[in-house]
Amino acid sequence: MSVGIKYLGHSTFLITTPGGSKLLIDPWVNGNPACPEADKNLDRVDTLLITHSHMDHFADAVEIGKRHQPQVACIYEIATYLETKGVTNLRPMNKGGGQAVNDVRVIMTDARHSSSIIEDNGAIYDGGEPAGYVVQFEGGLRLYHAGDTCVFPGMSIIGELYQPDICLLPIGDLFTMGPLEAAYACKLLGAKKVIPMHYATFPLLTGTPEEFSKLAAVHGTEVIALKPGQEHML
Repeated sequence: MSVGIKYLGHSTFLITTPGGSKLLIDPWVNGNPACPEADKNLDRVDTLLITHSHMDHFADAVEIGKRHQPQVACIYEIATYLETKGVTNLRPMNKGGGQAVNDVRVIMTDARHSSSIIEDNGAIYDGGEPAGYVVQFEGGLRLYHAGDTCVFPGMSIIGELYQPDICLLPIGDLFTMGPLEAAYACKLLGAKKVIPMHYATFPLLTGTPEEFSKLAAVHGTEVIALKPGQEHML
C-alpha cells in the first residue's frame, strides 16, 4: 500500500492514504498562484489539517470545510473560529497531542512563527499558535509537515520520537527558514527525504531547491523538488 503526495504549490499538499482517502494540508487552492488550474477543483477531501491561519495556508478552509465536510484537525482557536462560520466535523487539538482522524493518526508539533485571522473587512481574530504535524499512515509510514517555521532545537525531539520517513520543509526565507536553516533542520530531524515548500510563490521568497539540495546533501538528505501538480509516491 502506497502514499501519494501531490504538491499543489506553496505549502499545500493533497495526500492519498493507503486506504484511498484524501488528506489536504493547508487549504490554499483557489487564490494560490502556484496551484495549477486543473488541481483547483478538488472533488474530494476527507481530512483537512491546518498548520496556522495566515491567508496563504487558510484562505479556503471555510469553503472546503462546508463543501466537502472533511474531518478538520487544527488548533483550538482556529476550530472555534471555523465553528462560527458553519464548518462542522471539527477536531480541535493542541501541541503535543495526537488523535486518530479517519484513517490516519496526527500529532500536532511545535512551529515558530505567528498566526492570526484577518478578514476582508479588516477584522482580526485569534488564530492561536502555529503548528506542524506528524501524520502516521496505515503500515507505519510517517510524514512531517513543518508548517511555517524557523529551525528550532525541538526538531531533534520530533526526529527522535517520530522518525519521519519524509519531511515537508519551508525553504523560501524571509517569513520562514531559508535553505541554510532548512538544511540544518534536516540534521536535527535525521531527515532521509525532504520535499521543499513555501518558496517561489512570490518574488520575496528567494530560497531555491537547488541551493537547499546542495546544503542538505551534507547531512545525507535526499531533496525531492516537486513542481506544482506533481505527485510523489512512497
